[in-house]
Order: sequence, then C-alpha cells, then structure tokens
Amino acid sequence: MLQLNDISLQFAGDLLYKHVDLLFQPDHCYGIIGANGAGKSTLLRIISGELQPTTGTVSMRKEDRMSVLEQNHFKYDEFSVMDTVIMGNKRLYEIMKEKDALYAKPDFSDEDGERAAELEGEFAELNGWDAETEAAQLLNGIGIPTELHYAQMESLDGRQKVKVLLAQALFGQPNIILLDEPTNGLDVESTEWLENFLVDCNAIVIVVSHDRHFLNAVCTNIVDVDHETCKMYSGNYDFWYESSTLMQQLIRNQNKKREEKIRDLQEFIRRFAANKSKSRQATSRKKVLDSLQIEQMPASSRKYPFVGFEPEREAGKDILTVEGISKTIDGVKVLDNVTFTVKKGDKIAFVGDNEAGATALFRILVGEMNPDEGSFKWGVTITQSYFPKDNTRFFEEFDGNLVDWMRQFAPDPTETYIRGFLGRMLFSGDEVYKPAKVLSGGEKVRCMLSRLMMSKANALLLDQPTDHLDLESITALSNGLQAYPGNLFFASHDHQFIDEIANRIIEFPIGHEGCLDYEGKFDDYLDWKRSRV
Repeated sequence: MLQLNDISLQFAGDLLYKHVDLLFQPDHCYGIIGANGAGKSTLLRIISGELQPTTGTVSMRKEDRMSVLEQNHFKYDEFSVMDTVIMGNKRLYEIMKEKDALYAKPDFSDEDGERAAELEGEFAELNGWDAETEAAQLLNGIGIPTELHYAQMESLDGRQKVKVLLAQALFGQPNIILLDEPTNGLDVESTEWLENFLVDCNAIVIVVSHDRHFLNAVCTNIVDVDHETCKMYSGNYDFWYESSTLMQQLIRNQNKKREEKIRDLQEFIRRFAANKSKSRQATSRKKVLDSLQIEQMPASSRKYPFVGFEPEREAGKDILTVEGISKTIDGVKVLDNVTFTVKKGDKIAFVGDNEAGATALFRILVGEMNPDEGSFKWGVTITQSYFPKDNTRFFEEFDGNLVDWMRQFAPDPTETYIRGFLGRMLFSGDEVYKPAKVLSGGEKVRCMLSRLMMSKANALLLDQPTDHLDLESITALSNGLQAYPGNLFFASHDHQFIDEIANRIIEFPIGHEGCLDYEGKFDDYLDWKRSRV
C-alpha cells in the first residue's frame, strides 16, 4: 500500500497542488494524466522521495521496495548491461559486489568467512542465484538480444539504452514501480511486451504517459492532475475521457435548464410584482429564484485546440506514383527499391523501426532530397504541405513574435485574423507577442500545425506530428485528420493515433527490398504481420 496524505506543493511561487490525498493499492496500475505543466512528473518525484512536498507525507510499508525508471540514459555507461539491470535491486547488487571483493582477497580470514556467510544468506533471500536469469528474461522480452547482455552500456544506441533502463525498473519484483513515459522510443513489439508484463504484475504501478493505447491497455485507474487537484477515477483512459465528457455535457444541460428557469421567474416577477392579484405568486417565485444557483462547471486547466484541415481544391484521380526509390544515408540503405501507388482517399501510415527511411521518403517527395535511384510523380491537381520531424529551422533564425511568425503563412495578414487563429490554437492574451524562438516544443508543434492548416493543401505529409503534444492536443489532431477529406501520409509511434486515422499501412524493413504494403487498419496489419512469421 502507498498513501499520499494532504500533499501540497509550492513551486517557483505558484501552488501546484493542495490537499492531495491518494491511496494506491497492489495489483493496480494508475495512469497519471494532465495538461503539459500540470505537474505529472513532479508528482512521481514526490512519490519517489526525490522532491519534498511543501506539506503532507508519503507513506509505504517498510518492507516494500520502490523502483523508478531512470531518465538519465548515460548514467550507467561504465557498467555492463547485465549489471545495469541488476542494479534495479540496489541491495542485491551491493551484496554481489561485496561478496566478489571478499572472495577475491588473498588473505581471506575467519572474520571474512563469517561476513561472507551473512551475505550468502541475504543473497539467497533476495533470490540472487536467479538474478542473471531473471535479468536475461527481461532483456530478451524487451528486445535486447542475448549477445548484448554483457556489453558495455556506452556501446548501445539510444533506443537500446531505454530498453535496458526499463528492464532495470522491472527487475527483482519491486512492490512499487514508477514509470515516466516508458513507451518513448519503444517499438510496437517491445510496447506490447511491456503491456503484458504490467497487466500480469501484482505490484503498485504508477505511470505517466501520453500514449492513449498504452494507458487503455494497462491502467485500472486514472489520476487526473488538474487545477491544483489530483483526483482518482476507476477505469482506463478512454473510460475516463468518455465519462468526463458526458459529465461535462450533463452539467452544461443542467445549467442551461436552470438559466431558462431563472429567466422565466425573473420575467414573471418583473411583470406581476406590482399587480396585487399576482403579488403572492410573484413573492413565491422570488423565493424559488433566490434558491436557484447556477452550478459552475468544474474549474479546469485542460484545453483542446481546434485542428481542422480544409483543402482549397478537391484532388483528381491521380495522386502519387513512387517507382523504385532507393536511398542510402550514412552508409545505411534506408529505402531499397520502394514502389507503391496512392489512390484518392488513402491515409497512409509509415510504421516500423526505420524512422530514417520514412523521413527520407518525406523529404524526397517534397523536393528537399534526391533519391539515389528511382522516381516519383504527383498528380497535376495535388498540392502538398509538409510537417517535418525537426522544425528547428522554422524558429531559430526568426526574430519576430508569434503574430509575425504566423503572418508569414496567413492568407489574411491582419492581426485580428491571426489572433483569432492563434486563439483556436490556445495562444491568448499577451502570449501572442512571445518571441517565436522561445516557444516550448508543444507550442512549436501547434504553430507548425497552424501553418499546415493555412496551406489548404489536399495532400499532407506529417513526420512524427504527436511528438511534444499533450493528450488533449493529440486528440484534437486525431479528430482533425480523421475528418480531413484529402490524402494523408504520416509517420508516428502512437498506436491509437495510427489506428484511428490510417486506412493503409506501409513499412520499410531495414535490410529488405521494397516495402510491406497493407490496406486496412493498424491493428489488423499487426495481426497480418504476426501470421506471416
């Protein structure tokens, strides 16, 4: 059991939480959600003891062990992969090292023997004899091959390090597991393995994630961090979203009826208060009016931007033909004789581990890069607009404010039009005069999406558009792309985002010629791919 009692936190002069009381139970997975900056990761730091709250306490049983997903990917570069995983149980690793040091002594004494016997007993209690076997099982499950289990961490790439640190957090059957964005950098297979592991886990699992599919797969409860409060609800993310949306609508309807009733009563009182024959009724209605209170909508910092794409012209029959395109980048052939034809209405998701291949194809199709071999041809009615994975060049050399930045792409240059557009993208008040250079990652993405909307193109190319977005913005973007009548080409790691939007899936497997091309939903593609193994 893990309990938060009367937790409050003042951060940089602002009150982030007040009077937070939460109880976490074993065999449950809790998803922490909230707008960017609401304090989700900060709550994990309070639970782990890394950050002390202004008031309140965090309590757990003395015998329980807490494990936290490490965020510093370079912290263990001097250690082997196996040692890094076993360090997930700090005490076990300390015993192993002390034992090794004792047995390596040339002058092993009786006192050393007694100490070694004590360590051996504790080692056995901590299941030390099976530690390497358990670590190897975790590593294999998460996608680290056996030949890398004793390699140095510094020799691994970024994605592999993420997987090792995740295995570290899960090692040794901890009682409490804290995971901050655990699916970042994971492929589909590794994410599915993690989902299955957590579903079968009997620990208290607390996770922060922007991956809706992951939250739906593993969570038994949702903790909503919103406007200085943290409230817990039963069910996964979709259940929370649908029920909270329904509740908001019910409250709005109830308020509307009360407002109508108040207006009727006010009108009656106005007309008949001076009429002796009606004065008793008017007095009675005034008492009813005095007792009616408009129930306020729950205060919320959660906002949904408006994302909508409207092509200026409808596309013709010919959309795009790609013929035998190949491309090598930094000595790796990321595209190898890729051929496909796009039909009107296709919304194609480029999936898999070959991110460089998807990015290269996007850049080739918009003229930023030439293929080594092959060709492509857009239809004569097609206009394209491109959302690059790296948007740095659009902001770092621009010296103006946000209004000026948006004016570069706006069909109407007036500030009234631009401010209205920015308002729909959640920029209000003096925020619109912020220098474009200092925008956060999520703000830059919303600006780039605004640029796309203003283009009115009938073919959109989006490379990892959900990076840096919160759940609310991802939902709005998904809704906008589902409603988009043009052709869509996009790459994303977000399982639910892909499955909601795409009607065709293409993958460029590294080391294989051509591409896998499947017409249908993403989940169906995954089933089809498994059946081919």
